[in-house]
Amino acid sequence: MNKIVRENYPVSKLPEDLREGLDPSGTVRIEVTDEERAPERPPERRPTLDEIWARRRPPFRTKEDIDAQIRADRDAWDD
Repeated sequence: MNKIVRENYPVSKLPEDLREGLDPSGTVRIEVTDEERAPERPPERRPTLDEIWARRRPPFRTKEDIDAQIRADRDAWDD
């Protein structure tokens, strides 16, 4: 963490918004420190093509699955 300290700094050299309520002919002690930052997270790892292919459903269905789907569709049409 970086820190800057200035003793006896003239109020007249301060930015206008920081001079409010201070004697323009006086001096001040200024301390500037870095804000605490949250630790950086490591970048998320992207899945490889092999991992993507392994996660997807198989593109095939068994004969029984296909027959059951056709029967269900036919039954729905008959209703």
